[in-house]
Amino acid sequence: MKIIKAGLLLTSISLVNFAAFAQVDGVIYAGKVLVKPEAGALSKQTLVLEEGKVSAIHEGYVLPEKLGLKDVKLYDLKDYYVMPGMIDMHVHLTFERDKHANPHGWLTQDNADYALNSLPYLQKTLDAGFTTVRDLGANYHVIFPLKRAVEKQLIVGPRIFASGNAVSATGGHGDMHGYRHDLTDAMNTSIGICDGADDCQRAVREVIKYGADVIKITATGGVLSNTAAGLNQQLTDDELNAIVNTAHNLGRKVAAHAHGTRGVNAAIRAGVDSIEHGSYLDDESIALFKKHDTYLVPTLLAGYTVSKEVLSNPNMPKAIANKVREVAPVVERAFRNALKNNVNIAFGTDSGVSRHGDNAKEAQLMVEYGMTPKQVLVSATRSAAKLLGQEDTLGSLEVGKYADIIAIKANPEEDISALSEVSFVMKNGVVYKNQL
Repeated sequence: MKIIKAGLLLTSISLVNFAAFAQVDGVIYAGKVLVKPEAGALSKQTLVLEEGKVSAIHEGYVLPEKLGLKDVKLYDLKDYYVMPGMIDMHVHLTFERDKHANPHGWLTQDNADYALNSLPYLQKTLDAGFTTVRDLGANYHVIFPLKRAVEKQLIVGPRIFASGNAVSATGGHGDMHGYRHDLTDAMNTSIGICDGADDCQRAVREVIKYGADVIKITATGGVLSNTAAGLNQQLTDDELNAIVNTAHNLGRKVAAHAHGTRGVNAAIRAGVDSIEHGSYLDDESIALFKKHDTYLVPTLLAGYTVSKEVLSNPNMPKAIANKVREVAPVVERAFRNALKNNVNIAFGTDSGVSRHGDNAKEAQLMVEYGMTPKQVLVSATRSAAKLLGQEDTLGSLEVGKYADIIAIKANPEEDISALSEVSFVMKNGVVYKNQL
């Protein structure tokens, strides 16, 4: 009965949100449009949308009648900068860090609570212009139902590619810390905790069994795990090799949370597809990134957020606060080093650590740390789509791609902060936000 009531509540909330978004297909007049993110924006273009995809692009503003189209919706974006929906390659949709929250709330909440609490996070992310996300770490009981509900248009949110539970070593960053053993043993439902190559192979197979689109691993310690275990390598080389080989054989890419240099380098040698954070990458790391064509997802906003929080949150556990103070000063240097050496960089925020909906603040930090606005736009579109393995459908507005389209008033190629003021959001040809 409780499950039925929770389902009815979720559906009723979702239908209220979704009821206003019924228009599919149409024609867009774009004053400026970034069809190919790596190229310059085109002026005065007409985009034709059919069955949720871009079906044609014409120079000038062409009347629908002249294109043989009748009774289609015309979106007048002549005064706007139009671009592909952005992609955030590192989010956590099922929670949001709040220094005022009860740290023991997880003892009282059910999976349905987490799902319902996530609804505004999904809405805010989509409203911010992020039409696709990669969720790297959430209870599989929660994130996969959310993903399915978005796909069925029962709730409003970005397109979700998710890892579910991370694959981590016992006592590592992805394991539960800070409570009595009997509590953690009773409450910890992670299916990804493993020890030894064979067991880690089993863990990869199990998370895929429960729905993982991508494998998230914690190659090193983490800043926000409540243990004074440092930020060094936690999964062994044999475990890393077993994880990557198993994942790739089963058609899944591997994203490696990694801070410490040794763990970063070991993960790249094992063949992971992306390094998340990469705080202590060095010259050897750079060479390995280049050799293996690995991506860096820098998550600068997460570091910025917790470095501010540690100054004002006396309740932050000492083990976490010490690691925040250790990592915060090195993040910018690592990013600048990767950028200078032309490492592949894909946009990712670690939202959940920061506020959902503030994702575009990552872009401002990327520019502040040396990227050009154009490089940022490519990282959040074309590069992210390539890392996701979805370059045939996402990342640009070329004919045949999904009609994931956002519009902003100012030109982000001139001022990257313009990305924080999204006026129009379309996903799969459906309009979810229209503040023109």
